Amino acid sequence: MCGIVGLHLREPSLEVRLGELLTAMLGQVVERGPDSAGVAVYGDPGLCPPGRTVVSVLGTSKAEVEAVLPGVRAYDADATTVVHTDAASVAAALPDARVIGSGEGFAVLKGTGNPVGLAESFGLASVTGWQGIGHTRMATESAVTPEGAHPFSVGPGQCLVHNGSFANHATIRRELRAQGVEFDSENDSEVGARFVAHQLAQGADLEKALRLLCERFDGFYTLLVSTSDSFAVVRDAIACKPALVAETDAWVAMASEYRALDVLPGIENARIFEPEPEEVYVWRR
Repeated sequence: MCGIVGLHLREPSLEVRLGELLTAMLGQVVERGPDSAGVAVYGDPGLCPPGRTVVSVLGTSKAEVEAVLPGVRAYDADATTVVHTDAASVAAALPDARVIGSGEGFAVLKGTGNPVGLAESFGLASVTGWQGIGHTRMATESAVTPEGAHPFSVGPGQCLVHNGSFANHATIRRELRAQGVEFDSENDSEVGARFVAHQLAQGADLEKALRLLCERFDGFYTLLVSTSDSFAVVRDAIACKPALVAETDAWVAMASEYRALDVLPGIENARIFEPEPEEVYVWRR
């Protein structure tokens, strides 16, 4: 049992409230995942300066980054360090650090512990932007570590959060490895993220990639996947993992429970529905 929240803003005047709203949503699903938490945010000019590549890294610190990469800015957010440079430079200067997200216009922040405390450590309430997703984890398939926390970001600007479990993840992991795909953890959710990234790299759009995932993966799952221009939701054929979507002219939101949607402005006028099994829902910027 894990908690998922996500917010895709259509109304630019709400962008100054992205972090505030995402923090409130995350706080409503703490009981679903008290072990660890993570968020991905899109469009914050402090975390993600326009036109700059941003790398989110575990296993280092602002001080260490700025010591080995002179002139490069970094930002500590709990276990995550956000670095304003490219992933190749980070890998060369800090070979023992682990990149957990890379691309323009977005940042990934992850850590272990109570999600409310982590949101405070991230400084999430002050973040601005046009899109954010979050996850609270109750570990079942791998250890409680920052590496095992969601979101999994394995493609440029792409993130995946997952509630459930993939029964055949070991088989698909072997198949992807045979095609040259590398993995950072034993987490089953990373297999889903790698599969989607692999399909996108081969030319599929996000809707097709998620349809292929439904065809190939066994198990119970609700997935929220974000990219640099999209926000998508899909559930398995049985749809036993909870999910609700709310939509207004100002925003689209998804959460594991209604109470996480009830904190949003205008929720009383929203169209609220439960995603149908194996139907892919995609909203684009």
